[in-house]
Amino acid sequence: MIKMKAVGSKIRGHSQKRTENSSRSQQAPHPIPKGKEGLPCPVTMLFADENNVPVDNSAAAALAELEADPDIAEERKTFLLAQASSETSILQSSQLSSEAGIVQALPAPIQLVPLNVRGQSHKASHETRSLVRAIGGLPMLRRFTGVFYKKCFADPHVDQFIRKHTDPHGERFACWIAEKLGDGTPWTDERKHREHDTMKIGNQVHEVAYDRSSAHAAAWNSPKREPHKQGQRFQPEDARVWIRLHFWSMREVGLFEPQHAAFMDYYTRFIGHFISVYSGKSPPFTRESARWSEDAANIEKYRFSGNLMTDVINKPLERALSELPANERVYSGSSHLNPSWPYGTPV
Repeated sequence: MIKMKAVGSKIRGHSQKRTENSSRSQQAPHPIPKGKEGLPCPVTMLFADENNVPVDNSAAAALAELEADPDIAEERKTFLLAQASSETSILQSSQLSSEAGIVQALPAPIQLVPLNVRGQSHKASHETRSLVRAIGGLPMLRRFTGVFYKKCFADPHVDQFIRKHTDPHGERFACWIAEKLGDGTPWTDERKHREHDTMKIGNQVHEVAYDRSSAHAAAWNSPKREPHKQGQRFQPEDARVWIRLHFWSMREVGLFEPQHAAFMDYYTRFIGHFISVYSGKSPPFTRESARWSEDAANIEKYRFSGNLMTDVINKPLERALSELPANERVYSGSSHLNPSWPYGTPV
C-alpha cells in the first residue's frame, strides 16, 4: 500500500485572523473544502492570501503532480460528496454483507475483464465487483493486507517510509481496494470518522494521513528516512520493493491459486495502473514483481540479505529495464491513443 494521504496543513500557532471568505475560495485553483478555510493549500502549500509564500517549491511541485492524478482527484470528489451528505453513513443502503461475517459466494468469473479505465481514472463496475467478491471480498483483502504490512514492517527499505506501526495500515488498504473495485464504500466511510494526525515537516506542523495523497507526503517526509532524502518522492526502486512484497503476500494467502486467476489477471493490471502515481517509471516492473515470489530462491536470497532486495536497490533504471522481457519495457500511460499494457484487452 503501495501503504500506497495530499499534505493538508494544520499549522500550530498560525494567526486566527484568517476567516472564511467566499471570494478567496474562488481565487484558489479549486474550491476550498468546508473546514479548510485559512489553511495552506494541500497542493501548492500556499494560502489563498497571495502575500504568503510556499513552504518548499520542490515539494509543492511534487504534491501538485500527485493531486492532479485523475484517480486521486476522483477519490477527493467522492469524499467531499459523502462528507456533504446529511446521512450519518453512506453505507446504510449498501452495507457489506461481509461485516456480519457473511460473504456472498458468487461464481468466479471465467472471462478475463479488461481494465476499466476511462478518462485516465479507474472505474468500478459490476464485473470488478464480481471479481473481488469471488475471492471472498473484504475479509480476504484484510488477510492479504495484514500479511503485507508485516512484511513491510520487516523490510528496512520500505519501513523507512512508515512513520508509525500503530496506524491501521492494513485495514485502510483493504478498504481502499474493496471500494476501488466496487464492493461498497468502506474506505470513504472510514475517512469521514478518521482521527486527526499531524507531523512536523520542516518548521511547521501539518495534518496528514487523511487521504491517499497526504499519506504519500507523510511517507516522503518520514523521520525514518535519511535526512538528505526527507521530502523526496518515491523512486522506481521504492515502488519495485513495495510491489514485490505486495504480490508475495497475495501468493501466501492463496490468491495466485488457479481459481482466482481472473481476479489476479485484473488486479495485476490494476496495480500496474495505480503504481504510476508513486513513480511514473515503475509500471513496467509490475509483472516481473508478480513473478518474483514464484521462485523460492528469490525469497531465500532476500531473507539472507536481511530482508533487503539487493538486486533492486541502487540499480540504475536503464539497467533494470534491460533485464525485463522486451515486451514489458514500455509503459505508454492510459491517455495514449493505442495504450500499452495494462490498458489493452487481456489475452
